[in-house]
Amino acid sequence: MASPVLTLKPWRAALLVASLSALALPSHALFGDDEARRAILDLRNRVEANRQASEAAQQALEQRLKELDEAGLSPARRSMLDLVNQIEALRRELAEVRGQNERLARDVAELQRQQRDTLGALDERLRPLEPVKVSLEGQEFTARPEEKTAFEAAMTALRAADFAGAAQQYAQFLTRYPNSGYVPMVLYWHGNAQYALRQYKPAIDSYQRLLSRAPNHPRAPEALLAIANCHLELKDAKAAKATLQEVVKTYPASEAASAAKDRLSRMR
Repeated sequence: MASPVLTLKPWRAALLVASLSALALPSHALFGDDEARRAILDLRNRVEANRQASEAAQQALEQRLKELDEAGLSPARRSMLDLVNQIEALRRELAEVRGQNERLARDVAELQRQQRDTLGALDERLRPLEPVKVSLEGQEFTARPEEKTAFEAAMTALRAADFAGAAQQYAQFLTRYPNSGYVPMVLYWHGNAQYALRQYKPAIDSYQRLLSRAPNHPRAPEALLAIANCHLELKDAKAAKATLQEVVKTYPASEAASAAKDRLSRMR
């Protein structure tokens, strides 16, 4: 509540403001008697309205002061107490808001830390699952890490002369990863493992699958030559001779073609 000394005659201030407003009218408003009369009347109306509003406010203020006097509390002291109470309320609200902001800042920092930890852990789990680039005997392709691991495990068994174990692992690989870039090599080495186990017909099937799938693969000439060897082991000289001739015709510049020519010369 404002001091009584400052609010006893507010209509005078309103009248002063209205007078100054009249002085501040733009220059074009002074041109013409009609315009000037209208401006003066408008100014008088506004001053009168402000006077009436000020008198009404003054009456309300005087009534309030009377009520305070009757309550035995001076207006100045009452105003001071109200102001102190308002300031104290604002301080409490400000302290509460600051506390909330601090808690919010801590919560946000903790959430960000948890998010970083979660994303880091997820990245660690996903990294082993990401496809890797493979370069194998001139062939480049991408494969999942588990494909690479399965292929290398089968090759380890083959190098250890565990032909049965290698054949089983190659067969499992073909079932699990039928579209893998490793498939041509798996078919070739699967056929070799079967050949070592004297499973000549299954070996022929593995080599034929390689030729059907990747006829231009670096191992294709050797696979066709191996089919001829399987026919020889099966005592099918006619099929072996036809296959050797096919090697020479299909892959004339390969080492397998040179070996096929040598065998053909010994078969005559």
